[in-house]
Amino acid sequence: MNNKFLHLFFLLFLSVNLLAQTNVRVYGYVIDTNNRGVELANVHVDNSATVVTTNPNGYYELSVRVKDSVTLIYSMVGYQTIRHTIHPHQSVMQLSVQLPPLSTQIAEVNVVGQRRQTSTLDALDPSKFRVIPNTSGGIESYLITFAGVSSSNELSSQYNVRGGNFDENAVYVNGIEVYRPLLIRAGQQEGLSFINPDMVQNVSFSAGGYDARYGDKMSSVLDIQYKKPTAFEASASVSLLGASAYVGTANKRFTQMHGIRYKTSSYLLGTLDTKAEYKPEFFDYQTYLTYQLSPKSELTFLGNFSQNSYQFVPQTRETKFGTYQAPRSLTIYFDGQEKDLFRTSFGAATFNVEPVSGMKLSLLGSLFYTNENETYDISGEYVISDVQLDADANKQTGESLGVGTYHQHARNRLNATVANLAHLGEYNLGNHKMRWGMAIQNEIISDKISEWEMRDSAGYSLPFSNTQLNVYYNLKSSTKLSTWRSTAYYQDTYKWNSDAGSFSFTGGLRANYWTFNNELLVSPRLSVSFLPNWKRDFSFRFATGVYYQTPFYKEIRDTVTDALGNVTVKLNNHIKAQRSLHFVLGADRYFRAWGRPFKFTTEAYLKLADRVISYSVDNVQIVYSGKNDAKAYTAGMDFKLYGELVPGADSWINLSLMNAKQDIVGDSYLSHTYDANGKILTSKTVYPGWVPSPSEQRYAFSMLFQDYLPDNPKYKMQLKFIWSDGLPFGPPQSIQYRSAFRAPAYRRVDIGASRVLVSGVDKGMNKSWLKHVKNIWLNVEVFNLLDIKNVNSYYWVTDVYNQKMAVPNYLTGRQLNLKIMVDLK
Repeated sequence: MNNKFLHLFFLLFLSVNLLAQTNVRVYGYVIDTNNRGVELANVHVDNSATVVTTNPNGYYELSVRVKDSVTLIYSMVGYQTIRHTIHPHQSVMQLSVQLPPLSTQIAEVNVVGQRRQTSTLDALDPSKFRVIPNTSGGIESYLITFAGVSSSNELSSQYNVRGGNFDENAVYVNGIEVYRPLLIRAGQQEGLSFINPDMVQNVSFSAGGYDARYGDKMSSVLDIQYKKPTAFEASASVSLLGASAYVGTANKRFTQMHGIRYKTSSYLLGTLDTKAEYKPEFFDYQTYLTYQLSPKSELTFLGNFSQNSYQFVPQTRETKFGTYQAPRSLTIYFDGQEKDLFRTSFGAATFNVEPVSGMKLSLLGSLFYTNENETYDISGEYVISDVQLDADANKQTGESLGVGTYHQHARNRLNATVANLAHLGEYNLGNHKMRWGMAIQNEIISDKISEWEMRDSAGYSLPFSNTQLNVYYNLKSSTKLSTWRSTAYYQDTYKWNSDAGSFSFTGGLRANYWTFNNELLVSPRLSVSFLPNWKRDFSFRFATGVYYQTPFYKEIRDTVTDALGNVTVKLNNHIKAQRSLHFVLGADRYFRAWGRPFKFTTEAYLKLADRVISYSVDNVQIVYSGKNDAKAYTAGMDFKLYGELVPGADSWINLSLMNAKQDIVGDSYLSHTYDANGKILTSKTVYPGWVPSPSEQRYAFSMLFQDYLPDNPKYKMQLKFIWSDGLPFGPPQSIQYRSAFRAPAYRRVDIGASRVLVSGVDKGMNKSWLKHVKNIWLNVEVFNLLDIKNVNSYYWVTDVYNQKMAVPNYLTGRQLNLKIMVDLK
């Protein structure tokens, strides 16, 4: 009896003791005496095994059970240790501490603080943005919220940077430039980008003024580094838009990663005006392997295979457009289908060695192959009509303004192989960091094009002729191209300190030679940064250089029209690389507000370009003139506020202002005056001069905001907001009205909510069959929350009065997406 009484008393005492304890969430920042966050500082709960480390901003958070009080110990090599005892009276506490430096220097101690930007490259941590709403599923969707970056098509992963087009953006993965399919003309066909977000370690991006080690593009560079796992890791996700799986393992000498992605956008395409049977299926497999031959040498291999299959059987389309005073409606009844298949393969092997201390040498070999097939036969019968303002939808169709038919046909096939052999080197010597590289590349392309479009309006084939039957558009080609390209670069970064502050100077040269046009290019580049020793935390940078956009294939396709109106492709071997002179001046202001870190960035830029190859854009298809026929300039300013609007969650706000103009040299049109009977009285030649560039967006505002419930940070919210100027456009083949009009502004809000279930913390995660599960993320996303009808491009039709009308092609509407992500251990 006594034993039972003692046992019962012990259980009662233990229960009362546990109930008296409170589970408290403590969060805050560890900063130094200069108000900078201290990274990798330890926050340890005294007399327990609980310890966490701070992130690059000095932020930490932990959960601890407290009875009366608890002591937290803050420590970091090179700083004094701080002990802080808390007596919590609430379930959430914010506690920030300042670590004074040790008075005695400790040899060979590297104290890590917040990163200061000393070049035009900006860094992004991809792990922080896994749950951000994203229709394309790629890293590129995060770039859209960067200053100077814009996109007007959520179905595509392509982006514009400071007035440039999609082809002016260089993308590197592990130091190797990657390519995308060439025939894609619409975001619906595009599928998955090359970059697999699950495999990414570091992301760096520059919107201009980048170093000589980056290739021959005029607008931007995206530098991706894949990670090397240190232990077993795996994850999987599934949503209404597709699925993905990733696994990585490591031992002492060998690491491997494998990633599989599947995407289908048929659910999203169901919100378009064109009602159809959409069957887009996109598949991608990637692997990254590393093997350490010795402590100073290793072999790596990066492999990729992707397949984009797009089948489209249109049925009907009804689009309302026009103004309040003149509303219009276009109704189309379709027949036919489209079948596209794009297959790409990529492999890259690298041998890395460190022969001496401070030197790294690499030998890289890569092979890219793409096989692209685009076939369609689609006919449509359309009716243009007035729209009556009537509450009854059945009575809104008014007088018919025109009827017509069209037929679009294509049998396009392209094969391309790009083989590259390169050497890269890096050597640190004192305050100098030298980089160099050289490469030789063979490009083999076979292109067969057969496409035409017939239009019939009011019983007449367009363009109308009394003597022959014309088609509205036709293009044929059968070309083969085999060329060699060689590149080389050298750059040196020199850093030194003075009483005024820290300086960094980078100068370099880049050379390029192409056998197709026998052109040798030399590109000097220079950047300077300054971190002053001021009481307030600033950094300044300036970059300039000559940047060439070397033609690949699409840029050299000139067209020739014969006497019968047949258009064929001729490769222009007299074409020159486009050239742009960059000036970029930027400044950062680092500060703390409400105890949290922030960075305000301002950059002003000017780009002067000549030998420009003019182009037009339809959806994501860029059609070049095939000749150096223009000059251009772009000037603007970007503003960005980056920081933790709520503790531990990064958010940012961007504003970009831009003026981008181009002048097609020698273009002109005749302007007439008429009498009362419509006869020409006088004529004069008009030279349009400077007009808006096809990618000019005069303003762009974007915001990414993240939040969570203070009492339970496992519940998170993400909001992405974009409002950017519409792009210029005009009637096809019209000099007089080139870029005369502008599409409506692109406005979009995507929002997501998520809940994370953590192993060992959430009760539901303690099941035996979940023992290998680390986290489970449950996400709900709403794309285009406000259901705004954004315009992607225009389809031009002619009414009975011979007036051309631009019918907008609208993008996707509001859509709900559910997503589950699982991390394994």
